[in-house]
Amino acid sequence: MAGGSRTERLHRRLRELQMNAPDIEATAVVSVDGLTMASSLPAGVEEDRVSAMSAAMLSLGERIAGELGRGELDEIYVKGEHGYVVLRAIGEEAVLTVLARQQAKLGLLFLDMRRASEDLEKILQA
Repeated sequence: MAGGSRTERLHRRLRELQMNAPDIEATAVVSVDGLTMASSLPAGVEEDRVSAMSAAMLSLGERIAGELGRGELDEIYVKGEHGYVVLRAIGEEAVLTVLARQQAKLGLLFLDMRRASEDLEKILQA
């Protein structure tokens, strides 16, 4: 991913994820401290709130997976009446948060998110 600042490259990769997966409504890259690094959230969604909740969910998910002997955390997802919130760790320092429509095919969503998180990790390490 050449060209632009780190933030621009993160935004570009998030836009690419959304273009390739039409069931994705919004995306964000959040630091483990709960700070937004890049996002594409719909109007009316508070970026700070999404960031804080994403970091808290990742931390809790990692703890649950570890303490209950499930190994390293892959994804966390919450299914609601109007769709999904899916979180995936990006290395040790960030989390990818995705809001997806109710009809989303989770297998494809997880695959797209895994590929995106690998790319996002490279951007963050650069």
